[in-house]
Amino acid sequence: MRKTLIINAGSSSLKWQLFEMPAETVLASGLVERISMPGSIFTIKYGDHQKFETIVDNLDQAHAAQMMLDELQRLAIIKDLTEITAVAHRVVAGGETFKQAVEVTPSVLEQIRELSSFAPLHNPMEAQGIETMAQTLPNVKQYAVFDSQFFTDLPEMNAIYSLPYKLTKKYHIRRYGEHGISHGYLTGRAAELLKRPKDTVNLVTMHLGSGASLAAVKDGKAFDTSMGFTPLTGVTMGTRAGDVDPSILPFLMDQLNISDPNEIMMMLNNDSGLLGVSEISPDMREIKAQEKTNPQAQLAVDIFVNRISKYAGSYLTELHGADALIFAGGIGEHNVQLRQQIIDELQIFGVKLDADLNAAGQEGVISSADSKIKVLLIPTNEELAMVRQVAAIQ
Repeated sequence: MRKTLIINAGSSSLKWQLFEMPAETVLASGLVERISMPGSIFTIKYGDHQKFETIVDNLDQAHAAQMMLDELQRLAIIKDLTEITAVAHRVVAGGETFKQAVEVTPSVLEQIRELSSFAPLHNPMEAQGIETMAQTLPNVKQYAVFDSQFFTDLPEMNAIYSLPYKLTKKYHIRRYGEHGISHGYLTGRAAELLKRPKDTVNLVTMHLGSGASLAAVKDGKAFDTSMGFTPLTGVTMGTRAGDVDPSILPFLMDQLNISDPNEIMMMLNNDSGLLGVSEISPDMREIKAQEKTNPQAQLAVDIFVNRISKYAGSYLTELHGADALIFAGGIGEHNVQLRQQIIDELQIFGVKLDADLNAAGQEGVISSADSKIKVLLIPTNEELAMVRQVAAIQ
């Protein structure tokens, strides 16, 4: 039996699953939360509901990956690293270069680095992760699965910006979108739950975590999405500002006497969003804990809900209605109150939650019987979607 290790590195987390193939059996799964922050949480689930968890301050991606490999052996999930026959990595930005999963070669790795301008928080880190795993497992094939793949066929009216058209074409400026592996999985799973052919469903999928994005899905294909040329735009995120008037950039450079625009871009990517507004944390759990006593925490929550409901409402209008709204991602899957707050903002569309189903937090319909649009809670499974893409090209 082949064992494929799927690595899904986000801006503040690292998820992974070890699959036995071709049965798609999950032998173990893990999560590192709060990457490079105080109190990083390292968790492995394996066997018969067994769990290992430890806290390591400021655990970075490289050390988290090494811990993963060490613990797989220490916990006897595998005897040694030779049992792993393939490693697949989630790569955020594939641009127009990569439209399907590929085996990583030196040239592919270089192209991933060259695409870093489309995902400055992700592609450099993911390229480094590929290198790290290649050095640790030198005889194992590495694969890249691209988050932008789902959005490569967006309609031109939603894909391009209102810039001079010759510049758009010359420099390949378009809305690339991210979280595509998740939005694609959610589309397929929603069609199954709704008992509808995939190519007939119209959906608004909401991947809400430290990185957050929404997508409009028409006839089973991506129609629009909140992230843009890079993952910086769209809704307010953990550390990313989301939509900002571009005139603010030269204004701040002048006010702060900054000559390098990359300094402002770093601020928008790393010091803004929930962290910037709340001045507490990029972690919604910590912000919610202070919501009732700290006005900035309340403001951060209000902005988060407001931006999501704006995008969801615009997509419902763009699609002329939808079969379902989908909640997914760390916040979308686990925060009962935020799901209710977001749906409350969409009442004009006749959408309602069932309080008991929402509180139960189980996969499936969580809307009330009289809701005009179904609301589904679907724990996203990017790792399963990734392993299937890799299996298709092996």
